[in-house]
Parts: sequence; C-alpha cells; structure tokens
Amino acid sequence: MTEPTTGLDLYTATARRASATVIEAYSTSFGMASRLLPSGMRGDIQAVYALVRVADEIVDGPGAESGLDGAACRDVLDALEREVERAIATGFSADLVVHAFAETARRVGIGAEHTAPFFAAMRRDLDPVAFADERELRDYVYGSAEVVGLMCVRCFTAGRRLPDAEARRVARGARALGSAFQVVNFLRDLGADADGLGRAYLPGLDPAHPTDAAVGRVLDRLEGELRIARATIPSLPPEARPAVLAAHDLFAALARRIRATPADELPRRRISVPRGEKAAIVARAAVGAGIARAGLARQRGVVAEPVRGLAR
Repeated sequence: MTEPTTGLDLYTATARRASATVIEAYSTSFGMASRLLPSGMRGDIQAVYALVRVADEIVDGPGAESGLDGAACRDVLDALEREVERAIATGFSADLVVHAFAETARRVGIGAEHTAPFFAAMRRDLDPVAFADERELRDYVYGSAEVVGLMCVRCFTAGRRLPDAEARRVARGARALGSAFQVVNFLRDLGADADGLGRAYLPGLDPAHPTDAAVGRVLDRLEGELRIARATIPSLPPEARPAVLAAHDLFAALARRIRATPADELPRRRISVPRGEKAAIVARAAVGAGIARAGLARQRGVVAEPVRGLAR
C-alpha cells in the first residue's frame, strides 16, 4: 500500500500488518511462499489467510479451550460472518482482521459467493464429521478450500476481468490447488482430527486404521489435482506465478512424504517437510520470482523489490 495519508489509510495499513502476523504465526509454508509476491499482492493474500485462519480457529479448538461450548462457538462464527458481510458493505470494521479482509474484498471483487460457502463449511465442523460419500466430501472441500483459492485468484488479478476461457481455466486450477491442499492436510492430521475433533473426512478411509491402498487412492486423486493446478500457473499474472509454484511444490513435497510413510503410522505421526527443505523449495521459486519481477520492473520503469527472509 502507499504511504498512509488519512486516518482510514493508517487504520487499514495497521490492519494489514495485523493480518501479516497471523500468517507468520500459523503457517511456515504459506508464509514463505507469500514472500515471493509483490508487497501489495502479498498484503491481500495475508488478509485472506488471516480471516480464514481466525474462522478455522473458532471451530478447531481455541474456542472450546477458552470454555465455549458448541453453541457458543457457533454464535461466535455466525457473528464473524455477519461482521464480514457488514464490513464488505461499509468498508470498515473495528476488528482489524475483518477490516483488512473487507478492504481487500471490496477492491478485488471478493463477495458473498465466496464467503457464504466458506462459513457454511466452517459451521459443518462444529458437529462431528463422518462423510459417507464423495458428494459430502466435495461439498465441504469446495467451501473450506476451493473458494479460498478463488479468493486468491481475485487478489492476483486485482479485479481485472479475464477472457471467459482463461477465467475458467484459472478458476479450475485454483479450485484444484485448494482441494489438494485440503486433502493433504486431511491425511497429515488423521489422528488429531479423529481423536481430538471427532472428524472423519475421507470416505472409505478409517482414520484409526488406514490402509496403504486407501491412502494411495486419496493420494492418486490429490496428485492429479496438483497436476491440474501446476498446468494452469502460466495463466496467472507473472508476478503471482512464483509464489503459487512455491506453494504447489511445498504441498507436493508433503504428499510425497505421506506416500512414503506406512499408512498405519499416519494416525500417530504428523508428517511435515523439514524447514530446510521448505526453504530450498521456495528459493528455487524465488529465482524465477527475481527474473519475473526484474522483467516487470523494466517494463514499468520501477525498481524490483528483492526477495528476503526465505530461511526464516
């Protein structure tokens, strides 16, 4: 953002900094990948991530740990959704995370078609989950993850309208990448979801006793989604491609580690990619980021911003 010139500008800049602290605290992977974005676009993605994370935390434990029962958590989630809707309509919220999200949403074209399915999926997590078929799973994944990918596309395109065929292609890739991210997390968190939260998201896969065959089928599907997403990255604006590629490659590396792990270990072990390997993956994408930004800077007559802090 430009240097604040009004009280609202200062408040919005402060809200965006607050959102940046959320992604730094909660996600090494997304935090690293987002550093490959130009500063303004990075702030928009951080605003989306922060709101999604706050909603997720309401249903994933901290609310209950504070003493709220299920009904109270639902009330808090409903109030958050109402505040998001009001802030998008008015341009202001006393909640810094909501304000940052609403400012981004109003500027890039995020609306109720994105936020309503997301909050509906979050409400689903307030009750025990045991999806019996693919339709239930796909409906949930669309709201919890695919629409987040579509929000990110709005941030990348800054509200610019793409030709219809290109827009469909980009949307398909964004949905596929969001779905793959979500399903990788289902596999990584099998034990915690089942034992701590009463959730069994994956039909045909017993979270307490997963088999190699069942896990393999899930991985086959999500790796297919990663391939779809990877093929559509060239359709994104050039300045967004390195960060999306880094995020894709980070989760592809996690999927490979899960595939290499015996299925019966997954409920007892949370698989992760070592920080050094993450840094190397992002650094490879950063090389492309530097080239892309230098080219864009020459075209626009500005100085490209260097990529910093990859090993943090």
